Amino acid sequence: MARVWQHPFLNVFRQFKVDEWKRSTKEGDVATVMDKTLKCTVYRIRGTVSASNYIQLPKTSTQSLGLTGRYLYLLFRPLSTKHFVIHLDLSTEESQVIRVSLSNLFKEFKSTATWLQFPFICEGTSGKDLAGVAPPGARWTCLQLDLHDILLVYLNRRYNHLKGVRLCASLLVRSLYTSDLCFDPAVTVAEARRAKLPVTPMPREMAFPVPKGENWHDHYIHIRFPSDSPAAPSKLVQRNGSPPEADFPRHVPQLLPRPVPFGKSRQDSVSPGVQVLGPTASGQASLGLPPEDGLSSECSEVSIGGGSRVHRREPSASTKATDKHAAGSGLPASVCNLALVPKAPEDATKHESLLPDPVLKLKRVIGFGGHSTKWALWTKDGAAVVYPCHAVIVVLCIDTREQCFFLGHTDKVSALALDGSNSLLASAQARPHSMLRLWDFQTRSCLSLFRSPVHTVCSLSFSDSGALLCCIGKDHHGKMMVVAWGTDQVGQGGEAVILAKANTDVDIQAFEIAFFNETRMASCGRGNVRLWRLRGGGLCSCPVDLGEHHALEFTDLAFGKAQDGRTLYVCSRSGHILEIDRQRMAVRRARYLLPTETPSSPLPQKQAFSLGPGIAISSLSVSQAECAVGSEDGCLRLWPLDFSSVLLEAEHEGPISSVRLSPDGLRVLSTTSSGHLGFLDIPSREYNVLVRSHTALVLGLATECNRGQLATVSQDHTVRVWDLATLQQLYDFTSPEEAPCAVAFHPTQPVFFCGFSSGAVRSFSLEATRVLVEHRCHQGAITSLVTSPDGSLLFSACSQGTLAQYHCAATCCRVLRVAANVVCRDALPRPNALAVSGDNRLLAFMGPFKYMVTIMDAASLDELLRIDVSALDLASSGLDSAVAVCFSPAPRSHLLVSLSSNKVVVLDAISGRMVREFCDVHPVACSALALSGDARLLLTAADRAIKVWDYLTQSNPSCQVYIGHSEPVQAVAFTPDQQHLLSVGDAIFLWDILASPERSPPESVPGSPGPPPTNEAVSGRTTVEGPNARQQEDVLSGTDGLPRCQVPVPSQAAPPQLSICAGPLEAGDGTFSVSDEGPSEESHSPEGLCQAPGPPMLVQKEACGAGDGAAGGPWDLSVLPHPHGQPSKQGAWSIRRARTQPTARPDAYKHFTARYKASPMAKNVSSPPAGGEWLHLKAVVGYNGNGRANVIWRPDTGFFAYTCGCLVVVEDLHSGSQQHWLGHSEEISTLALSHDAQVLASASGSSGAASGCQIRIWDVPGGSCQQLLSHHCTAVQALAFSRDDRLLVTLGDYGDRTLALWSMATYELVSSTHLPEPVHDMAFNPWGAGELACVGQGALTLWLLQQRGPDISLQVHREPVPETVGAGELTSLCYGAEPLLYCGSNAGQVCVWDTSASRCFLAWEADDGEIGVLLCSGSRLVSGSNTRRLRLWAVGAVPELRRKGSGARSSSVFLERELTLDGAIVSAVFHDSMDMGVVGTTAGTLWYVSWAEGTSTRLISGHRSKVNEVVFSPSESHCATCGDDGSVRVWSLSSMELVIQFQVLNQSCLCLAWSPPSCGRPEQQHVAAGYSDGTLRVFNISRISMELKMHPHLAALTAIAFSADGQTIISGDKDGLVAVSQPRTGLTFRILSDHRGAPISTIQSTSKENGAFGVEGTDLWLAASGDQRVSIWASNWLRDCCELVDWLSFPAPILMEVRVLVAPQVGTVPAHPATARCAFPQASDCSPPSLAAFCPWDRTLLVCAGLGPHPEVVFYGLCQKQVVKKIPLPFFAVSLSLSPRAHFMAIGFAERVLRLVDCVSGAAQDFAGHDDWVQLCRFAPSASLLFTAAHNEILVWEVTDC
Repeated sequence: MARVWQHPFLNVFRQFKVDEWKRSTKEGDVATVMDKTLKCTVYRIRGTVSASNYIQLPKTSTQSLGLTGRYLYLLFRPLSTKHFVIHLDLSTEESQVIRVSLSNLFKEFKSTATWLQFPFICEGTSGKDLAGVAPPGARWTCLQLDLHDILLVYLNRRYNHLKGVRLCASLLVRSLYTSDLCFDPAVTVAEARRAKLPVTPMPREMAFPVPKGENWHDHYIHIRFPSDSPAAPSKLVQRNGSPPEADFPRHVPQLLPRPVPFGKSRQDSVSPGVQVLGPTASGQASLGLPPEDGLSSECSEVSIGGGSRVHRREPSASTKATDKHAAGSGLPASVCNLALVPKAPEDATKHESLLPDPVLKLKRVIGFGGHSTKWALWTKDGAAVVYPCHAVIVVLCIDTREQCFFLGHTDKVSALALDGSNSLLASAQARPHSMLRLWDFQTRSCLSLFRSPVHTVCSLSFSDSGALLCCIGKDHHGKMMVVAWGTDQVGQGGEAVILAKANTDVDIQAFEIAFFNETRMASCGRGNVRLWRLRGGGLCSCPVDLGEHHALEFTDLAFGKAQDGRTLYVCSRSGHILEIDRQRMAVRRARYLLPTETPSSPLPQKQAFSLGPGIAISSLSVSQAECAVGSEDGCLRLWPLDFSSVLLEAEHEGPISSVRLSPDGLRVLSTTSSGHLGFLDIPSREYNVLVRSHTALVLGLATECNRGQLATVSQDHTVRVWDLATLQQLYDFTSPEEAPCAVAFHPTQPVFFCGFSSGAVRSFSLEATRVLVEHRCHQGAITSLVTSPDGSLLFSACSQGTLAQYHCAATCCRVLRVAANVVCRDALPRPNALAVSGDNRLLAFMGPFKYMVTIMDAASLDELLRIDVSALDLASSGLDSAVAVCFSPAPRSHLLVSLSSNKVVVLDAISGRMVREFCDVHPVACSALALSGDARLLLTAADRAIKVWDYLTQSNPSCQVYIGHSEPVQAVAFTPDQQHLLSVGDAIFLWDILASPERSPPESVPGSPGPPPTNEAVSGRTTVEGPNARQQEDVLSGTDGLPRCQVPVPSQAAPPQLSICAGPLEAGDGTFSVSDEGPSEESHSPEGLCQAPGPPMLVQKEACGAGDGAAGGPWDLSVLPHPHGQPSKQGAWSIRRARTQPTARPDAYKHFTARYKASPMAKNVSSPPAGGEWLHLKAVVGYNGNGRANVIWRPDTGFFAYTCGCLVVVEDLHSGSQQHWLGHSEEISTLALSHDAQVLASASGSSGAASGCQIRIWDVPGGSCQQLLSHHCTAVQALAFSRDDRLLVTLGDYGDRTLALWSMATYELVSSTHLPEPVHDMAFNPWGAGELACVGQGALTLWLLQQRGPDISLQVHREPVPETVGAGELTSLCYGAEPLLYCGSNAGQVCVWDTSASRCFLAWEADDGEIGVLLCSGSRLVSGSNTRRLRLWAVGAVPELRRKGSGARSSSVFLERELTLDGAIVSAVFHDSMDMGVVGTTAGTLWYVSWAEGTSTRLISGHRSKVNEVVFSPSESHCATCGDDGSVRVWSLSSMELVIQFQVLNQSCLCLAWSPPSCGRPEQQHVAAGYSDGTLRVFNISRISMELKMHPHLAALTAIAFSADGQTIISGDKDGLVAVSQPRTGLTFRILSDHRGAPISTIQSTSKENGAFGVEGTDLWLAASGDQRVSIWASNWLRDCCELVDWLSFPAPILMEVRVLVAPQVGTVPAHPATARCAFPQASDCSPPSLAAFCPWDRTLLVCAGLGPHPEVVFYGLCQKQVVKKIPLPFFAVSLSLSPRAHFMAIGFAERVLRLVDCVSGAAQDFAGHDDWVQLCRFAPSASLLFTAAHNEILVWEVTDC
């Protein structure tokens, strides 16, 4: 009813009585005059300054008009040769006020989150200068504004009401009207009735007078903006609003698009679903609103899909936008020119675009800082951090790592501030100067944009209430300025108001508003600390008396957290921390931070405050009990407030920029100048890295298909490899001397190539993390690198014009050809300088001159074609040059070339003719190109903008513009799965592609790149017969109008023949039957459809032949018995199925992915005779946290089993004894136990392209394998037994997508079905016979197994997840009370389904991350997620909620308990009462969980990553291990339980040594550990503490050993240096560089008699390096004596095949005197590791492996100085250990085999059990135990014959 009084229209001037000026106001020269044209009184507003002469309604800005009419009609006339301005204040439904301004002062369109500025073009304006004063004789204008559409189009906001209007000089205005009706001013009521026009004529009160017999348009102008308002009739959407020409024979001017050359008119979108039209020509007198999003648009009708027509605005791209608005939702920016120009009617070209708008959405950003790395803030709940990434502000959830963004800044953000309630966020950008934004933190919308008096903002500080904002920086004169803004009205639509400002001559480094009183502040800087106060509209300050500290440079400050805030903490660059009494304004206490330990202490002490040189402190933060301090030495230290001792210390890779304690005081956020952002978790003492980033411009990128990795190169001299799924950094390669310029991945191998500024091209192994080979055939900097799609060839080009071709099919690539002066010499480094066609046949590049593009044969480098691009445009006066090249996808041979004239031309790569042309692509030349795999989307990048083009549209293709980068975009690329887009420049942006994979058959577009190849594995070669054949073919091939799930690709093999019935079944429901047999003998329908290749697949039901699939409708799948006989006599039966193209890995941690292993499998390995084995597997240490559902526990029987690598471990929980079921050769992915607990099924991945996955059926009581099944190709995701245990269902992973059904009676394959999409989990219905549920992407699939005699048919029903639930992907499920089914999603929701009604009736937010585990029993439900949380829910009320249907609410579901474990939950099994259970995590830990006690107890523990060393205590009571996860773990040998763990964050522990028995009493035993940063730490085992930390090396430590007396430590690093240190003093007193240039792989020390071997000394030690050299030394360290005894140098090994032994990242050396191994990556010549050890039973012998041309073990006599014995080996050894007592030698091979050799007889036995290369062998001192390790699994063997 509130709007009735405004209907049908409202005269605003009359309603608010403007003539009385009580409810309105006037300023300046405002008067009433008589207008001769209108013959009535009008208001004249004039004056030289528009802002000083105006009419405003209502009277004050705090009031509101409250007018809700959709249309605003303004009747006005601009004054000749003058400017005018119109301001409208519009209120949105979110109560946000948006100002819309129109003026002929504006030269271009501008937009912010709160302001839209539209330029107005008056009629008669010159085409060269559209903006300007009104010409003489300007006419009266009816301006009709659709306020609803303006907000929706440009800001994606919903209009609520008109708040205020201000009309500024110079203009005449008659009145102002609002209405919900769209009036046509040129049509009278009589004309409308006579012609029966579907229009609303203008009311008489609003109409302009028209002389009789004349036309309205000859006297006046009508402007409607936007023109295609939904309320306007579609056929009458015209700028002048004239009626159809049939009724008005006289010519009427119309506004139509300006005629431009081909390619200039295109669609640049501004908001979802709406596009704007470009400027129109002014051939006649013109009037309008113009450039860039001006006030006019033309609507054209476009036919889409099947005849339905939509109206779209036609934009123009003749100018660029100055402020491309992209508020929080990631909307594309507008670059449209709009004009309002009357013009004669013409037929406008209709533009067609089927792209969604927007087609991109920003998903993730890799980067931190930009202008400064100082700013990172906690949210008030401590769950997220806020930080800038150049021009983007990122909010990162620390648990889920999800990001959301504040978009709007156009340059790097220089400062951030967040108020205490998290309502307001303030940000400032570097340029333009003094620009600040205030954001609504919850909605991420910009509330206010304003300029500060401060010229350069360096700091912002918010008061706790958010009512005061202080801005600190320098003014135009370089003096410090402090400005205080009042921001309390910003959230209610008001503006920020300056409360006070002050200039000061002192330096300010930090400024903070007190939390207890927002009128009090404090600042510090060079030589000063000042206290500030805001009082009486002014800012005043007083200095603190610093006394002797007056000359210090203070860097940061923090108020104490006491209620009165009496203490102020200030830190300095000299290492001082001052406590200042704020009331006395004096220093209460001063402390001094020292960088090193006090040398005079008997034992090294923790860092303390004393005298000496201090550490530069950059930041500090204070909580109630602690103070966090960050310093430039890279250390974060946590102190108590009395600073008595360091509580925690965390080392960083660079100087710390800032530290912030979380609101709860449990976490410390830290940032570094090297671009790292992370936090220290105080309770767990763990440091978590949140963000790593490049610190300079990113120059190029490359993506990898198989492992989902991204490589980037940057001007910061680093090459970084990232995980595309998580965007976490995996590797970092640094080159200080030369900058990387280009990068490319090998398509199939874990290798990437990098080109450098020196001209070097290097090949890097990701598995070994080392350089494989280096080539220097270039003299100039590398400009581009590209590999052929098949991975056989690599091409590189340099700035000197040289082109090189390499053969890279093998691991070590080699140069094939080098051609000089071929590539353009002046080409700059860019990714698109070289291009290889998709069929590997053609190579294209720019050269030999910049005006030429050359196409060569990729294999022979024969020149095929040379194209002169300068002559493509004959009309151009300048010469074009090529900038970038890109091939279109196969099979079309099109080459896209970007030209310097801002064009992109498409050339035929065979003939060289130009196929098509894109004009004015960017304002500058496009430097980067990319075309999607289906040739639908074209990406172009130039300057800071990215454009996405509809490539398939031939005529006037549309485009969308996206911004966000603050520096020019260097490269763009699609991800391998074509679902995302990558762009790099200042940072790395990952965009979601919102377009469906395929919109329509490409062949339907003339001249398009052509159809993609048919996927015969899906649709096959189809013969169509009968009336329904076409319909059936459409369903199978995906051409029924629905988008395919994937782009079809060709099949690699011919699958078995299928018989598909096209007609309806007996029930006549139109479903299809699919059989995996051969052709049927009888047809089930009148017509048959025979499809040759293609596995069984689900076919969606069509509704009565309509041809459109009914989503979520029932599917029927009849699967006949498999045509095979009885199982094979060998007990193993394998069925091979056609391999289809693998899909991209789903973004779900629930989905299993096997750890990548490059180690080959040994062939023909003989097993030792039964009963005569020398080794017996005693124990397995660790649990495979990479598996899924790989824990079995039956509380009633006590059966407990889990997996570790390729082993099934069955453990007695009471005694700890283990059984080990061997048989699998690859990592086991999952387990399943039958309901009677008699049968266990285990599944492992395939071991190669020729072998399939293994599924083993085990007899639980006997522990033997009963059957081996094989059917799946890549991996098995899940296993499930039917309720009666008669059937076993196996589910393939995303690469296999097969559901197989097995009979447990005969072990036959009953059926096999190929799934259309990956499935994550499945479960049998416990209370319904033969019902199976599966969950996957957005749907629940229910299978009903029906048996008719020997045949089994599957009836399938698919139900999509309701949109109201919002869960995109279901990842887990479990059955509850009948008929309930619980499903977990990747968004953290739990959905409850009623299976009897096939509907979802309840959903609730159960977690913040993906739910991977669900278990239900009775009224309790357990959920586990990747946020490490395990939760117990009370769901007893859910059955009652089912009766309420869709009205059910989740408030009746309660969270009973919650536990946080050490990793994502991957497996769980609970007792039926749900009180206790066993849970497995990705950290490799099994936990016993008791809900009754609320506790979690560690059952099984292991290393998270690769194990590098095992050492033993002299008494053999304990052993210690170290790993890449930075941990040193001490285990009890009797129980193999973890007793101690030392953890160093962000480092890898690479080597380990236990002090010898001569070192002193047993309680003084120490362990020395070497780390990847070159540090050495000594741990006291009895005290459980670190006693010493040294830094003897600059490179990573790879080997370490104690001297025989334990008083000296010898260590070696990867650069070949050997350091000798004393742990008692912490001094390194000798450096040996004899092995410089090759990594030290082994150091071993033993005692000797003085004078033995003819040299003095009591110690004999050796060092082996990676260049096949071994040095033996005699030393007496007490006398500082060290003498070389012998030097051995062996020839390089002769390899039978070129391969890389998969080695760890860094190496270590043996701890026991009789052991040795190589743990360092192999050299660039692919040689095996160098191993050496003293023989324990003969100290005069040296045992070596890998030091000769052949695989053998060499015994070298130190006395004879020659080789005395050789033992041949089948492979090169990678680890070696000698038994201290018996003459046994253990050898590990990369072929996953462990060999035990009797050195006396030469006999040997081989043992299997590892699923990767045996990187470690270690005999215990008693020789009764042997420890071996492969990656993170440790096997303990008992030596039975020693």
